[in-house]
Amino acid sequence: MSRPRVAVIIPTLNEAVCIADTLRRVHALPGPVECIVADGHSTDETRAYASPYATVCTSPRGRGRQMNMGATRATASILLFLHADTTVTPAAWSAMHRALQRPSVQAGTFRLTFDRSTPLLRFYAWCTGLNWWGFAFGDRGLFIRRTHFEAIGGFAPISIFEDLDMARRLCTQGGFQFVDAPVVTSARRFRAVGTLRQQMQNAWLWLRYMTGTPPAKMANAYAYSNDVRRT
Repeated sequence: MSRPRVAVIIPTLNEAVCIADTLRRVHALPGPVECIVADGHSTDETRAYASPYATVCTSPRGRGRQMNMGATRATASILLFLHADTTVTPAAWSAMHRALQRPSVQAGTFRLTFDRSTPLLRFYAWCTGLNWWGFAFGDRGLFIRRTHFEAIGGFAPISIFEDLDMARRLCTQGGFQFVDAPVVTSARRFRAVGTLRQQMQNAWLWLRYMTGTPPAKMANAYAYSNDVRRT
């Protein structure tokens, strides 16, 4: 059975350090694929490094807004939203296609692993093995049928936790698949500020979101909202 065309949509903000490598790895995966980079007005060379490998568009900053913009440029029937520093393994790619052979599956996410191993990072990755929308973070990737993405209204235009908001809505509607195959994401944020410090910040923001704090009140504490060069 031939595989459906997949649009890999990557929101970026100052991702020159990794975007070309990520896109090259996507193009090495089997089957028809189109790559779309939705850039939030980077101040580095992100757009220049991405343009040989992807359709590049610009959008108001914010991952949700950027991914929605990228989706409007896609022509494929399957959308895969991916962070710029996350690599889809061949096992995850194949597992996604197997899952989508079932008409009941509308969307899904992968299990997370890091490119660095520490006890805290292993625990964080272990949590993503729990099949719960509250741990369906964007660095795990999100695949969804285009028709379902449009029917659900896309990502909410919020400043943080657009990934969990989407996962909650998808799980409520049904047809959401937790795929037991890994993607690999960079531990660069943890290396930059310290694993424990970054994990504590993540946990604090997550707890506030899960207990009802509006995302707008947490935006200033979230690195993606800041216009800084990411390394």
